[in-house]
Amino acid sequence: MTAIDPTAHLSAEQIEELGRELDAIRDEVLADRGEKDAAYIRKVISAQRKLELFSRGVLLFSIFPPAWLLGTAGLSVAKIMDNMEIGHNVLHGQWDWMRDPKIHSTTWEWDHVSPSDQWKHSHNELHHTYTNVIGKDNDLGYGIMRVDEDQRWHPFHLGQPLWNFINACFFEYGIAAYDLELGKNLHKRRRKDPEFRARAKAVGRKIRKQVLKDYVIHPLLSGPSFLTTLAATFTANLVRNIWSHSVIMCGHFPEGVQVFERRSIKDETRGQWYLRQMMGSANISGGRAMHFMTGNLSHQIEHHLFPDLPSNRYAEVAVKVRALFEKYELEYVTGPLPKQVFSAWHKVFRLSLPNKKPKVKTPGREQELVAA
Repeated sequence: MTAIDPTAHLSAEQIEELGRELDAIRDEVLADRGEKDAAYIRKVISAQRKLELFSRGVLLFSIFPPAWLLGTAGLSVAKIMDNMEIGHNVLHGQWDWMRDPKIHSTTWEWDHVSPSDQWKHSHNELHHTYTNVIGKDNDLGYGIMRVDEDQRWHPFHLGQPLWNFINACFFEYGIAAYDLELGKNLHKRRRKDPEFRARAKAVGRKIRKQVLKDYVIHPLLSGPSFLTTLAATFTANLVRNIWSHSVIMCGHFPEGVQVFERRSIKDETRGQWYLRQMMGSANISGGRAMHFMTGNLSHQIEHHLFPDLPSNRYAEVAVKVRALFEKYELEYVTGPLPKQVFSAWHKVFRLSLPNKKPKVKTPGREQELVAA
């Protein structure tokens, strides 16, 4: 964490009491789930599919500029809806309680180059368990960025604003590489591991399927509009990637969000886990449209506290969670999208440079961070 621990004023008893209060909030929502929630997700899925079908239909005539603009805008929104409010949340198991095989985390596949089963392992099991723990949660910087002042600086880090921009443009491929843990598996011996090879082949198959759908079949169906449909689909994927990357950055990287040492989670209690989620996440303020287009990840704090609750309930949960922040004198990091994007990118640039002044290290901390 930062040099000054923002949770130092809390006693062990208070932390566990906080955990019990958060458990009570979760239990209340779980007991209240019902047809209204089920109707919500079915309505969203229906609207997304109709919008995508309409947009792809319009793009058959994308040789005409108005059709290109309308179709590209519609397809961009449809892809964002598929990834954010539907895919991400279905794969979290938020709707498994419905027992609907068509909307279940074990059967859902999304419009993304990362196979759903691999994403669920890297995201649900690793990221949400080890949120912002350096060396355990590679989702924080995907293994290519310096994310804390106490990490040893290398000249390579000068390029991290560029790496981050490239990652934003091709975010779905960055996620697939992260799911494969590609960095540590590039070693020749590891590449021969049967498990890694099987996972890599699964990613390859998913990429081929996505490329075939977006850049071959749909443009070919457009006939004379082949090139303009190709450009429209590429643009829609680019918009979706940059948007989803921005949402994730705003939820995990702005100033005020804490990172943690691996040793800090040893023998971690339920209350301490909750506290780490609260300190390791940030929200985006805005209206209903903003929350919907982010997949309700604008309520990132609430999502990290309760990743399996239906996303449409995060707004009501946020009121109670924020009250607990105030009760326990903790900082609820939130702000409008432009502010959070600026804060996250400012941090990316700041940490790409060597520290101006050496910091006083906690014994063993520097070695741990360097090892990460």
